[in-house]
Amino acid sequence: MKKKIVAVLLAACLALAPSLSSADELMDITRAAGYTEATEAYRPKSTLLIDGNTGDVLWEENADEVRDPASMSKAMTLYLVFEAMSKGEISEDTVITATPTDQAIADIYEISNNKIVAGVDYTVSELITMTAVPSSNVTTVMLANYLTNNDPDKWLDMMNEKSKELGMTNTKWFNASGAVAVAFKGYYSPQRYDNNQTNQTTARDLAIMTYNFIKKYPDILKYTSKPVVTVKKGTPYEETFETYNYSIPGAKYGIDGVDGLKTGSSPEGAFNYIDTIKRGDQRMIAVIMGSGDWSDQTGEEIRHTFGNALVEKMYKDFSYKKVLSKGEQEIDGKKYNVEKDVYATVKKGKDPKISVKDDHIVIDNGLKTVSPNIKATSVKATKVKGWFDFGSNQKDKKATKTTDKSQLPVYFWLLCLVPVGLLYLIYLNEKGRRQKVKGRRQKVKERRQARQINK
Repeated sequence: MKKKIVAVLLAACLALAPSLSSADELMDITRAAGYTEATEAYRPKSTLLIDGNTGDVLWEENADEVRDPASMSKAMTLYLVFEAMSKGEISEDTVITATPTDQAIADIYEISNNKIVAGVDYTVSELITMTAVPSSNVTTVMLANYLTNNDPDKWLDMMNEKSKELGMTNTKWFNASGAVAVAFKGYYSPQRYDNNQTNQTTARDLAIMTYNFIKKYPDILKYTSKPVVTVKKGTPYEETFETYNYSIPGAKYGIDGVDGLKTGSSPEGAFNYIDTIKRGDQRMIAVIMGSGDWSDQTGEEIRHTFGNALVEKMYKDFSYKKVLSKGEQEIDGKKYNVEKDVYATVKKGKDPKISVKDDHIVIDNGLKTVSPNIKATSVKATKVKGWFDFGSNQKDKKATKTTDKSQLPVYFWLLCLVPVGLLYLIYLNEKGRRQKVKGRRQKVKERRQARQINK
């Protein structure tokens, strides 16, 4: 019996070993970066870092754990707003007039941190600013309502449909802003969605969304990259806000290159944030979820220590660089014309394996992509043909029993015609020689006949 108990305990320890090792590694990285305040009590439940150019995963821990994203939900609403702008449905200068309902939402103490006054005109740009920086719940709803003619269910349908389209497989939206609908006290009440349910997503899904967001609509970063913003400047409605993203340069935990994107916190989700970082040509996306405890508000700042440490570590360990130049290159012993320069994320000190498949460059860097929906940049590589590569341009030799002569390369016919031409020249030369010999013999014969007559 004792042996069985020992065996069970040993198995349990072995099963936990990977997670414990990962946990220790994260804490070690963070402490090595000098963040002594980053104690175990603030350790995130889920972390993920990807390369923003390629989507390659550089670091992950519990990246598929479903959690409450809180106000990071607003990033998906903003995604749809920017999509609407790209379609010409609205612009940054579009004016939205605040309603009494909007003002009533702004007056709800529990979910409000900015002023909205009924009858005042706000531009879409101003509403985006207040949604992105102070994380305004009311401006989020104002944008969604404007684009759906006050149909919250339609907007949630759009959020969920877009998530599926992007490959966010573990995401479900129940509200537009991250605050449960019931908290709006009847001023925002979707009919087909549970008003008491928090939004659900994962670090992986948020990374996928952010990757697509800044690829398609990089202008979002002009709203999220400043430590302090002001709206309605010079008017009675002027307000100034400081960012909650303390990794932005100029903020408390600011580090080089951070230019977005969104933070979020809630009693269920604790403290979370999405960081976007660019240094030179290399971009990264970091997602931190479930740091600390809602009861301890210092977690709002300390959450950034873990992300900062991982970002610095990944920039130290990985680089995004050119791994193959355009032009003629030898790959696997064969020569190819490479259409353009090839870039990839690689671990420093290691060279990726480069091959060609279906006339395109394939880079094996040992990294997994965050989503199968994200494909590597396709670069064409055309094989350089030698004199004897007669049928290399035929894609499917097995498909036909006979060869289409019109598809054979020109040099094939040259190779065939040259010997024929040489034989023909030899023939003409031999024919001429024989005619000359015959002529000489005829003259000799005529001379002999003439001599006999003369005798």
